[in-house]
Parts: sequence; structure tokens; C-alpha cells
Amino acid sequence: MELPKSKSVPVSSLQAMTILVYGRPKIGKSTFCSQAPGAIFLATEPGLHSLSVHQLPITDWAGLLEACNLLAAGKHEFQTIVIDTVDLAFRMCERQVCEDNGIKHVADLKWGKGYALANNEFFRVMTKLGHMPYGVILTSHAVQFEVDDRTGKFMRTMPTLGPKARDIVTGMADMIMFADVEHSKDSKTGAFTERRVLRTQPSKFWDAGDRTGRLPDTVDLGWAAFVKAFEGGAK
Repeated sequence: MELPKSKSVPVSSLQAMTILVYGRPKIGKSTFCSQAPGAIFLATEPGLHSLSVHQLPITDWAGLLEACNLLAAGKHEFQTIVIDTVDLAFRMCERQVCEDNGIKHVADLKWGKGYALANNEFFRVMTKLGHMPYGVILTSHAVQFEVDDRTGKFMRTMPTLGPKARDIVTGMADMIMFADVEHSKDSKTGAFTERRVLRTQPSKFWDAGDRTGRLPDTVDLGWAAFVKAFEGGAK
């Protein structure tokens, strides 16, 4: 090991990014991910029947580890790893900790040891995944909860991961995007229309963020529109 002699170059390729996309079921998260170049799905839950994709069904934590090892070996042409959903991946991690320790729930170990074991194992694997030379997209469902602050009560939308797992995922993500629906009314006809979008900037109403600084506040929910916005932001 040697100390660095020069500064690192900022990453400019989407294929090197870790992206978290979350939103309500059936809004189009998996379709969006399927359009990423060379995508392979580590499918922890069913729901890809309407899509033609490369996928490995994942039913337990050991299966996820095996899939990650196969991808790490590099004997393939995949460019983007999609974990759909990361919510279930974390639950699988917790179940594995329970099996390894002969307990029914991670809370059964004293002093929070079960939670610590699950969080540490999840962090280890997610970090390894993020260091692979591929793009990584993690999908999650969304949950709303009421917040009461000085401005009053309002609803905030977050990924459904628990606090510790959410901190791990959002900490490693270069982009956190909330898949949402915008409603608008035509001023002439009075007709209402829907637009599916990705929200990329933080708000008190949702969790989002873009470390690259390239994306506008809102992008159409589609890979082509996303890439166009990302590349346009570089200019």
C-alpha cells in the first residue's frame, strides 16, 4: 500500500454509479432498471414476468452471496447489477443471522447483538457490491409517514428499509431517486393528465439526492430521459 500521489478523477459514467430508486409498486421501477445497459436482475421478489430480462431468482442470503461471487469473477458481459428489491435482500440477511444463531428474531440476542450482526453483514456485502466495476441499481418500495414540525403536519415518503439498512444504502448511493406521479390539469380542456417522474432533489416531502449535481429536480421516468438529463447536466 502506498499513499496517493495525485487526486482521483470524478466518475463521469453511469456504469460506475450506485443508484437507489424507490416508489410505490407497479409505478415502473423495474422497467426503468431493465433499460440500463447489460442489466442483470438479482430478483429477491417475483414481479418481472412482463419483462424480458436476464435474472437470477434470489430466495435467501446465501443465494445472493453466490450471485455476487459469480458477478465478481467477471466471466460475463453484464454491466449493471440490479437488486430488486433491496428491502427483501435485507430481510434475507436478517433471516440468515437468525439461522446462524439459532434464534427466531434478531431482537432475541441481548444488547442489540442480533441487529448489529445483520447490519454489519449487510454493510459488508453492499460495500463489496459497490466496489465492483459495474453499475449498481437498488430498488425499494416506498412508505409514507406523518411528520409534525414547526410548519405543521405533512406526509413524508421514504424507502421502506429500516433506519440502519436505509442509512447503509443511502450512504453508498450516488443518486437517490423517488419514482412519483405528477398530476396536472389542462387549462383549456380541464382534463387531468399523469406524468411518471423521478424526483432527484431532497425535499421535506421525500428523500432524494444527486451527488453528481447533474440532474434537474425532476426527470421523466425512463432510462433514455434519465441518461439525456445526466449527460446534459455535464455541459
